[in-house]
Amino acid sequence: MEIQRPKYLNQIISVMHTSNIKVITGARRCGKSYLLFEIFKHYLHDCGIDEEHVIAIDLEDRRNKKYRDPDNLLEYIDSKMQDDKMYYILLDEVQMVAEFEDVLNSYIKVKNADVYVTGSNSKLLSKDIVTEFRGRSTEIRVHPLSFVEYLSASKHANAYDALREYMVYGGMPYTLTYERAEDKANYLKSLFRRVYLKDIQERYDIRNDNDLEELVDVIASSIGSLTNPTKLQNTFKTVKNSTLKDVTIKNYLGLLEDAFLIEKSVRYDIKGKKYISTPAKYYFEDLGLRNARLNFRQVEESHLMENLIYNELRMRGYSVDVGQVETFEKNSEGKTIRKNFEVDFVCNLGAKRFYIQSALDMPTPEKVEQETNSLLRVNDSFQKMIIVGGLAPSHINEDGIVIINIIDFLTKPESLNI
Repeated sequence: MEIQRPKYLNQIISVMHTSNIKVITGARRCGKSYLLFEIFKHYLHDCGIDEEHVIAIDLEDRRNKKYRDPDNLLEYIDSKMQDDKMYYILLDEVQMVAEFEDVLNSYIKVKNADVYVTGSNSKLLSKDIVTEFRGRSTEIRVHPLSFVEYLSASKHANAYDALREYMVYGGMPYTLTYERAEDKANYLKSLFRRVYLKDIQERYDIRNDNDLEELVDVIASSIGSLTNPTKLQNTFKTVKNSTLKDVTIKNYLGLLEDAFLIEKSVRYDIKGKKYISTPAKYYFEDLGLRNARLNFRQVEESHLMENLIYNELRMRGYSVDVGQVETFEKNSEGKTIRKNFEVDFVCNLGAKRFYIQSALDMPTPEKVEQETNSLLRVNDSFQKMIIVGGLAPSHINEDGIVIINIIDFLTKPESLNI
C-alpha cells in the first residue's frame, strides 16, 4: 500500500540544494522514513539522479551498525563522493550515530552535499535540533496522516464512514494495514507503551514511570479542557493520593510535547490582544494513540472532533490558540458584570486569521445561540466559522458566520476561504 504525501514532498523539494541540514521530525511511526527513503528517493529517480549519487543509509538496520561510528560514517560517505556532481545524503535514525552533530556539521560547507536526516524521538527531539543546528538546519515537521491522506487509502465506500474510523484509530499509517479493529487497537496500545513512553523514560532516566503514565491518562481524559500544572497537581492529590509536584508535572508535559505526542494551545485575549499563559489546553497529535491510551473507553465525539479540527489546522500550518472574549454587561439588577466567552480556536497564518468554533451538532435555536455567542462578540473583520458534525450543507448564516460541515472542512483544502 502506497500513500502519497505531496505536501511534505513539496516542502522537501522547496529546500533542495540549500546548505542547511534538512531535518525531518515528527512522532515515531508517522511516516518520516517512508517519506525520505521511498517517496523522496523515487522523486530523485524521476529527476534523472542516478543511484550512485544517492547515499542512503538506514542506521537502525543492524547490518549498518559499523556506520554508527562517526568516523566510519564519514569515511563511507566520503568514499562514495567520487565527482563534483551533487550527492544526496539520506540518513535514517541519525541519532544512532555517536556525535552525529559533528558528522552533519562536516557537510554543511561541502557544496555538492545535500543532506537529509530523520531521527526518532529517543535521541533527536525538537529542542536538540534548535540547540545543535541553530541557523543551519531546516525542519520539516511530519504529522500522522491527515484525513484526506487516510481517505485515499481507506477501503470505506464513503467519507463519513472513513471519518468515523479515523476518529477512533487515528492516522498512524501502519494501522491501515490491519483489517480487524482488534489488531488496530493492539498495535496502537503497544506503540504507545513500548515506543513512545519507553523513549521518554530511557532518554531522561525517569524511574517512577507510573507518574508519567498517569499524567498521560489524565491529559487524554481531558482533551479540550483548560488546565495547568497546579490544577493537575491538585487532581493527583485528590484522586490519586499522589504527591506529584507541579514542577515535575510541568517537566513531564514538556517531555510529551518534545516527543510530538501532545501539543499545548495557550489562551489569547482577543480584545486585549495579548496572551494569557495559564491555563491552557492540550491536544493529542494522533486520536488513535489517545484512544488507545484509554483503552478505547472514552470515545466522546464532541471532544474528538475538537482535537481533530485542531490537528487539521496545525497540519495546514496555522498557529492555533484558545480565544477569550471579555465583555461587560448589565445583569437583571442593573449591575455591570464581567463575562468571559471562549472561542475554541484563534487561527493565524501570516496575515490570515480565522475564529472557529467546534460543534458536534446544533439541533436547536438555543444550541445555535450558545455556539455563536462568543463569535458575535469578536469585533473585527476576520472570518468567523462554526464547524459542525454530520453532513448538513455548508452555508453562511444571517450574521455572516460560516457554518461548514466537518467533511467539507477536512476534504476541501480551501474550506477556510469560503
